[in-house]
Amino acid sequence: MENQYFTSDELNVKNRAFLSGDAVKVSFFVRNSKLIMDEECYFFLMASMRKMRLNIPLTYTLEFFQSLFQKDVIDGKRIQNGIINFQVFRNTDGITLSKSSVSYFYEVLEMNDVLAVHERALELDLIKEINVNNNLLSNIRVHSPENIYGGIYAEENDLDDVILLNPNKRIARTTFGNLLFLEGDVIKVPKQTEGAYISPLMENFVTFLHKNNLADIQEHEIIAFESQKAEEILLISDEKGIFSVGKIRNKTFGNTRFLELVESWKGGF
Repeated sequence: MENQYFTSDELNVKNRAFLSGDAVKVSFFVRNSKLIMDEECYFFLMASMRKMRLNIPLTYTLEFFQSLFQKDVIDGKRIQNGIINFQVFRNTDGITLSKSSVSYFYEVLEMNDVLAVHERALELDLIKEINVNNNLLSNIRVHSPENIYGGIYAEENDLDDVILLNPNKRIARTTFGNLLFLEGDVIKVPKQTEGAYISPLMENFVTFLHKNNLADIQEHEIIAFESQKAEEILLISDEKGIFSVGKIRNKTFGNTRFLELVESWKGGF
């Protein structure tokens, strides 16, 4: 509980996040005791709340979140590097659900550097028993039983995560992030219309690569087999950080090129 924060001192078990999964989650990032990408994360939070028809308080300004995290996380807890996973949930105090107020909860995942690739490469596999949708709500971080099922499946099969497909049997994402596939100078990214998450962290990274002509970024519809054709695979998770993918089934992958690209990106912060 040390790095967990509620709107009030107690979590009301009657809130709709607990009862119905009626909540959205967005991550903010602290690097070297400063918020980074805070505008992108804030606007993603506002867009996610609008999609879920949550009542956005007038106090929810960018300055409010900057002050909140500076006071409670950076100054209060002296956290220099970490991910703030911020969740907004709907209360039950309105005449209608759309008129109900909202509350928030957030927790902080500390790490050495939010923009660094984790040292241990991940082992993934495809899961075919379930799939994820590719509609308006599939791109934001809302309650997803597919993520829970997939996470447990990964644990039971000694995997770090699983690749989730959409109803068309094409790659959408993993349970906690998006995948980038490197082939030569081309980086293929599943389209958001395929069920990939909207990710301020990933969008900042690929925008940097595109602007500096470091790679050819292409959004694609990617069939499951194409994962085996990649030379390197990167997993970017707003919730947990950045990871190399080392193995999918019997195919192993390098990470040299992606590590170089991430190091170049980090230099801009």
